[in-house]
Amino acid sequence: MALMADRILQAADRLFYRKGIRAVGVDAVAAEAGISKRSLYDTFPSKDALVSAYLRQRMLPLPGSDGPPAQQVLALFDQLHARFAKGDFRGCAFVNAVTELAEDCAAARAIAVEYKEARRLHIASLLAAGGAADAGTLASQIALLIEGAIASMLVRNDPAVAVQARDAAAILLRAAGMLQT
Repeated sequence: MALMADRILQAADRLFYRKGIRAVGVDAVAAEAGISKRSLYDTFPSKDALVSAYLRQRMLPLPGSDGPPAQQVLALFDQLHARFAKGDFRGCAFVNAVTELAEDCAAARAIAVEYKEARRLHIASLLAAGGAADAGTLASQIALLIEGAIASMLVRNDPAVAVQARDAAAILLRAAGMLQT
């Protein structure tokens, strides 16, 4: 059963991210996975369950590093830049899901909130380890820079927005005493 679920989730990931959740029906996911619609429903009883599983499987842990905390925070922007530069960036899957589904899928919203909060808490833990006085507030500010870079990339289609957001984050880190000038 796990292999079937993986196959379905890989197909759903490709289609939902590229075309949108509302634009893709379960028929298309089943066809992409090379299975029957019945097999899909045997694995995921509803499209909502499939969407929730799709989002959950995208909740990958951030890569660890032995670098100084401030450098690890800045590396998040470098990773974002690399992701933008690949040419297939279609936004944050979690924000896309919440935007597309609006009030139709409370589970998707809850998963998106969980994902974003986990990222913010990761940043806060790095900042606290680096000695930031108000790590929670600074983490929220840096998370907003990440979100702003994502939104700007979608509008401008310019990977350099991640570099600009990184520069702004460096200013915040310097002000917090975590980076030398």
